[in-house]
Parts: sequence; C-alpha cells; structure tokens
Amino acid sequence: MTPINMLRAFAAALPLAAISLPALADIKDYEFRLVQSELKQGNGVTVAVQLIDKPSGKPVPDAVIFARRIDMAPDGMEMMASTIEGMPATEPGTYRFKTNLTMAGGWRLSLSAKIQGETGTLENKLILKVVP
Repeated sequence: MTPINMLRAFAAALPLAAISLPALADIKDYEFRLVQSELKQGNGVTVAVQLIDKPSGKPVPDAVIFARRIDMAPDGMEMMASTIEGMPATEPGTYRFKTNLTMAGGWRLSLSAKIQGETGTLENKLILKVVP
C-alpha cells in the first residue's frame, strides 16, 4: 500500500473513531425515594416510591422489583413485619405497594430491583414514619 493510500484509509476510518458511545450508568446512579415519608396507621395503606436516575433527576420506568419487605426495624422490632404487595403504576417511575401498617412508629421499606439495560441489582432501604 502506498503512503497516499494509507493516508486515505486512515482518513476514511477517522469519522468512525470519532463516534462516541453513550456512557453506561452504574447501578449506584439510581435510588428509590419515598413519595411520602409519613403515613397514617391502618390496613391497606399505599406506600409509593419513585425510582430516580440521580445524575439526571429523572424517574426511571419499567424496573423489575423482585424483592420487597416492610418491617419495624427502626424501632428495634425487625420481626414485626407486614405483608406487602405491588400495585399498578399510575405514572412512569413511580412504584406503589399496599401494606398493613398496624403500629405507629418507624418502619423500613426494603426493595431490590433490576433496571432495564443495567447490570447488577439496586437495593435500597427507606425509612418512613407511621402516625396514629
């Protein structure tokens, strides 16, 4: 290959090298946030959280939440747990759960999720206050 042909080949390949791929996010770039941190004691209470992309501040839809637990660990009663079930979403990036908050005090909501296009598992523990 002549030097001029090598230069042409290099010049032709240059635009391809200049293409940048989107940066992959890290699972640590996401977090769940409580919509309300204080809820009224009772049965059939709805607990809502938003899944947020921390760098952009935007909600993240379509995550797969595969583990959830709610208990009174903040008040030293981790064994005091309640059933919790998923509910249909009302807006993208907001995830709702129905549970029985049988006692006033501190409750911990633990969630584990897979996020579309990301590797790893997001795990968050959120503290909420239940009032009579």
